Amino acid sequence: MEKKGQVTIFIIVGILIVSSIALFFLFRGNIIPEIGGKSEQNPNIFLESCIEDKIREGIDLISIHGGYIENPLNIYFKFEDENSPQHISYLCYNQEPYALCVNQEPMLIKRLEDEIYDYISGDVRICFDDLTSSLEKQGHIVDASYGSFDVDLAEGKVIIEVDGEIVLTKTGETTKQEDFSVIIPSKLYDLARVVQEIVNKEAIVGEFGPTDMGNYPDFEINEHRTRDSSVIYLVKHKESNEEFRFAVRGAVIPSGFGMGAG
Repeated sequence: MEKKGQVTIFIIVGILIVSSIALFFLFRGNIIPEIGGKSEQNPNIFLESCIEDKIREGIDLISIHGGYIENPLNIYFKFEDENSPQHISYLCYNQEPYALCVNQEPMLIKRLEDEIYDYISGDVRICFDDLTSSLEKQGHIVDASYGSFDVDLAEGKVIIEVDGEIVLTKTGETTKQEDFSVIIPSKLYDLARVVQEIVNKEAIVGEFGPTDMGNYPDFEINEHRTRDSSVIYLVKHKESNEEFRFAVRGAVIPSGFGMGAG
């Protein structure tokens, strides 16, 4: 009986040890020691959770409207499966008959970065201030300075680099962190690369045909022709279902060309 009791105690102790280890790693995943080695919330994670929705909202709007939040050079177009028309920007345009379209955005990726920057500018500062307030509520004396931020599009992601500095003092210990980064998964860069190829082909030879589309197996590329001889392109990334739509107009043949006199 005594041996059985000892075995039972060892089993219970073993279970408690395993459970303690599991709980340690579980809670460690949610609390990341970042500033001064203390168990404080990771500033990058805080900023990401604060700004992510605004970034995604901006990406969606820019992609729907052809690379801009607003652009006077656009066409008002309604897709059959949508309830209302949208303003879609011309990325290649020429109103002269027979003339090839002219590339309106030879530096498209830079344009997209600038559009995202403008759309989230105020919110980035607000989120940085919210971060400092959160740290103060945790008992820190906070000395923070905010400079600016940059938007970079890269393959599979949007990167927000925040130029700021936070100095924390608590229980006589001072720590500092600077240069924060937010990374949001997105195929906007990948889509923009394909869009650039389509626009370049339209500007050089006047069309982007089925053979060209076959060079991009990860994307679904559809075109819709309008009454004024514009072409609306819809480019979709097959895996993520993210879309980018834009318009081109060029090499237009006048409607009366080739018709004999009545």
